[in-house]
Amino acid sequence: MSGATGTSTAGVVLLWTFIVLPAVAGAALCLVGRRADRPAPAVSVTAAALALGAAIAVAVLRPQTAVPFLPGADFGLAVDALSAVVVVTVAAVTLLVLLFATADIDDRPARFHGLMLLFAAAVGITATATTLPALLFSWEIMGATSFALIGYWWREPDRVSAGTTAFLTTRTADLGLYLAAGAALAGGSSLVLADLPGAADPWRDVVTAGILVAALGKAAQLPFSFWLSRAMEGPSPVSALLHSAAMVAMGGYLLLRIEPLLAATGWAATTTAWIGALTALALGAVAVAQSDLKQLLAASTSAQLGFVVLAAGVANVSGGVAQLVAHAATKALLFLVAGAWLTALGTKQLSALRGAARRWPVVGVAAAIGALSLAGVVPLSLWATKDDVLAAAREQSLALYLVGLAAAALSAAYAGKVLWIVWRDRPADAEAGYDTEQEGTRHVGVAEKISLVVLAGGAAVLGLLVWPPVGEALRRALGETAAPRPGVLELAISAVLAVVVVLAVARWPLPEPRWAARWLGLGPATQALVVRPVLQVAEALARFDDRVLDRAVDATGPGTVRAATVAAEVDDRGVDRAVQGVATGTRRLGGLVRRTQTGQLHEYYIQAAVVLGAGLVLLLVVLI
Repeated sequence: MSGATGTSTAGVVLLWTFIVLPAVAGAALCLVGRRADRPAPAVSVTAAALALGAAIAVAVLRPQTAVPFLPGADFGLAVDALSAVVVVTVAAVTLLVLLFATADIDDRPARFHGLMLLFAAAVGITATATTLPALLFSWEIMGATSFALIGYWWREPDRVSAGTTAFLTTRTADLGLYLAAGAALAGGSSLVLADLPGAADPWRDVVTAGILVAALGKAAQLPFSFWLSRAMEGPSPVSALLHSAAMVAMGGYLLLRIEPLLAATGWAATTTAWIGALTALALGAVAVAQSDLKQLLAASTSAQLGFVVLAAGVANVSGGVAQLVAHAATKALLFLVAGAWLTALGTKQLSALRGAARRWPVVGVAAAIGALSLAGVVPLSLWATKDDVLAAAREQSLALYLVGLAAAALSAAYAGKVLWIVWRDRPADAEAGYDTEQEGTRHVGVAEKISLVVLAGGAAVLGLLVWPPVGEALRRALGETAAPRPGVLELAISAVLAVVVVLAVARWPLPEPRWAARWLGLGPATQALVVRPVLQVAEALARFDDRVLDRAVDATGPGTVRAATVAAEVDDRGVDRAVQGVATGTRRLGGLVRRTQTGQLHEYYIQAAVVLGAGLVLLLVVLI
């Protein structure tokens, strides 16, 4: 069945095209392997471009479709006002990141681009899923492909370990989705996301808690934030996609999607809002203390997604999706900038990147736009979107608003830190800091610059999603016509605060406390509570398999062979001989019977008389 407002068969076909095309192309590249290394970049970019075209079409047509998947649970997909914005964002960022990767990734490009396309297809399903089975299906694929991408350079143990940490941490949180599905069925609700608020108490609370935990894990919110630090071991294009518009963003998006469920419980909305605000504040402090550019951007990702989570908690879905989209463009831009410098200069340490923006002005200007947007400087994107979220927070709690405002100030601090370092004069001994992490090429390609320029444009103008007329149209489509808006005083306060903090950072160095530089100690806690126990259980099961199951198989093997040998001998000497004896007897009897068939009529009469006589004798014996 399919249908939606304005739905047509063409709309449904385009919706499936948006998902299936990158999935098929990605699977083909992975299966063909090295033989597809040469055409892989072109195939990848073409598939992503076609998927973007399909995404734009479905954003206009708003199709929906459902196919049987599990008994009583369909695989449901739909595009509404919320997902329309997100699917276009995901598709556009995917295309630009893959375009950048054509010049940045030369190690097994077929495998890389194949995994990226499979990941993008899973994100597309996540963004359009209307039922828990569809969401769980895409959630699993998204997690598996992210593990493969973070640990892409699998010959380096540290990178594989990083992928394992990220995978196990998010998988632990993902168990909440399974808990939610079970609780929904127990509570009499269907597995349609829109129906979950109707689940009976107390099952509705269990459903909410399960989804909340899963979403917080994917969005790298407290207490799950540390996995994002380890994920920075992956290639820069992976960081740019997974941690801007895709995997991390999907955690925040899921909370925006289930905002009615959060509101229905009475406790989940407040909890969500405070977790988002505190993550924005705490991880903002972590970002300030980082000396590695990708680590700074990773902590910033958790902090900025905190504003999306805050928006879900205060029922400002339009502000949350605007923040999500503006952050996607800004953070994809900055991660790709970091990747361009890493490839060219062989380092991502901020101390070695002094003056890097002056060496390649296009990259430098793009980095400046991204950093100023991240700082919340007027009139760039994240200034407007953060203020829209904070306006809704102020309506609910002054304390919540002040925490969010402090987090915004920290955004300006760490963004200003990057800005001033990369635009300072290049030191005379700059070369001494290069090539410390890999051998630099001293070159930034045209494809890389194109991606950066387009994303810089998005970082500059996507704040329009909260301003009239675009913002008003989005709020009407989402049913938020009475949503609170920031006043002139609030806008002025945040604008002045951002500029003052950025200028102050240029004058005074920022503190880098050890507790913040080490990600609040979340790393050891994650290892102790999640990663090590899981690996220990896995090792114990492996030992059990080796010492018990394998030994049992080895022990039963010779006995089975001996039993088979005995059975074969019995078959040969007993069963086969018996069968041969019966066959011989039957053959002889047949020969005797054949002798009676002479063709002489008088012999047949004699045989008949003998048979009748024998019958008569038998009858007399019975009667007597």
